[in-house]
Amino acid sequence: MKLGIINYGGGNLQSVRNALRCVGTEAEYVDSPQRFAGLDALVFPGQGAFGDSMTALRRLDLVEPLRDWIQADRPFFGICIGYQALFESSEENPEVEGLGIFKGRVVRFKSLPDLKVPHMGWNRVELPRPASLGWDGAERNPFFYFVHSYYPVPEDPAITGGVTGYGGDFVSAIERGNLIATQFHPEKSQSAGLRLLANFVKKHEKAEVGSPA
Repeated sequence: MKLGIINYGGGNLQSVRNALRCVGTEAEYVDSPQRFAGLDALVFPGQGAFGDSMTALRRLDLVEPLRDWIQADRPFFGICIGYQALFESSEENPEVEGLGIFKGRVVRFKSLPDLKVPHMGWNRVELPRPASLGWDGAERNPFFYFVHSYYPVPEDPAITGGVTGYGGDFVSAIERGNLIATQFHPEKSQSAGLRLLANFVKKHEKAEVGSPA
């Protein structure tokens, strides 16, 4: 399987690449539309501001290839900004359009007396569909590592793949077809995160092997 990592200049790309190596998969960076050719799966990770990330994607002409890839239901894993960018807009930069794959917007955690923002550290993820291939082998409510001040609010509850409590419940992961996206960082989440990445790779390696010649 040929796997690509979207490289728009955001942080944490090497950590994701190293985590994929830990589960036995090499990945190449994708920083132009031409680099999509021949890929079997795509990972969109990153840290940083919503507006800066979308501006960088547009500067590199990656917005339309990304939309086409996801709308064709090709294997995709979004992490942090790679999750938030799937939605229409963000309170962080209201004037900037997201990819608009899903209806909904990205909002900031509410200011509450005992709630630290950003949400940083380990937290549980409740799995509404634990039998999903993405979560195969996971605990019922596994812990993952988070670093964020904003999170998406999807309009369609059917795509919910994980829910986390922090000043109230929020959707910390989504799933649809061959797409999975998470607010938490699997590459920083030790065995639980590596298992999730490995499941993604194995699922699509099998699909590739079983596809017609």
